[in-house]
Amino acid sequence: MNPRKVAFITGASRGIGAATAVALARAGYDLALTARTLQEGEAHEHGSWSSQASALPGSLESTAAAAREHGAETLLLRSDILDTDSVLAAADAALAHFGRVDMLFNNACYQGPGNMQRVLEVTLEQAENIYRGNVLTPLALVQKLLPGMLAQGSGSVINMVSGSALADPPAPADQGGWSFVYPSSKAALIRMVPSLRVEHADSGLRFFSVEPGFVLTEVMKANGFGEDIPTLYKPTSPEAIAEVVLWLAESPDALDWHDKGVIRAPQLHRKLFPAQAEKG
Repeated sequence: MNPRKVAFITGASRGIGAATAVALARAGYDLALTARTLQEGEAHEHGSWSSQASALPGSLESTAAAAREHGAETLLLRSDILDTDSVLAAADAALAHFGRVDMLFNNACYQGPGNMQRVLEVTLEQAENIYRGNVLTPLALVQKLLPGMLAQGSGSVINMVSGSALADPPAPADQGGWSFVYPSSKAALIRMVPSLRVEHADSGLRFFSVEPGFVLTEVMKANGFGEDIPTLYKPTSPEAIAEVVLWLAESPDALDWHDKGVIRAPQLHRKLFPAQAEKG
């Protein structure tokens, strides 16, 4: 009997991370879930413009409860991507508990001041935090978990990136565009997947960067993005992104996309699930 696959998901307390956890549970995965928020009602930094710490809906416990409804075993691991050691400790705990990790989903991204500051306003400390959370900690996780996947000859690494890394801003961040540091960190992360593909070309593993399009998250709402945003941008649901991530990790047909630099999830979702797109 084959052991159940195990996914290690960062940023699993809400949004795309939580939706992906449930989708993977439905597909038969067990889950190592990591985030800052273990229980509902905890307050953490999430202010893009200035410091703002308040409780947002969602927690690892809530995600785990939804995943367990589909038969998944869940391991909840509080960690913070600004504290790389805490994330590596979570990875060690997952390996000790499950004995394997078959999928790494680097979904979490830095939440805090600096994400929206102009070049002359962002501090070096903020920039270092953004690169720590969005580049260095994901790299450390790959270095920790990839060797086990290589040894077993199967697995997937999927990194969540951003469309802002691929296009020039239409305006400054405080006028409807985006900043320099956050997109540049995601641009750096995008370069990881091509390197992994050429370094492990015959490994049997899958490596993808996923761009989610516009997803109206709880963090965005807390930072002043209102419900009128869908009139300006066509939003994509976290559940649609989760379906794409699952397809990339599991479908034989996904190998046909293994030469793509970035997977644009909304477009791929419409291609894979046209009936859902029509309803949306």
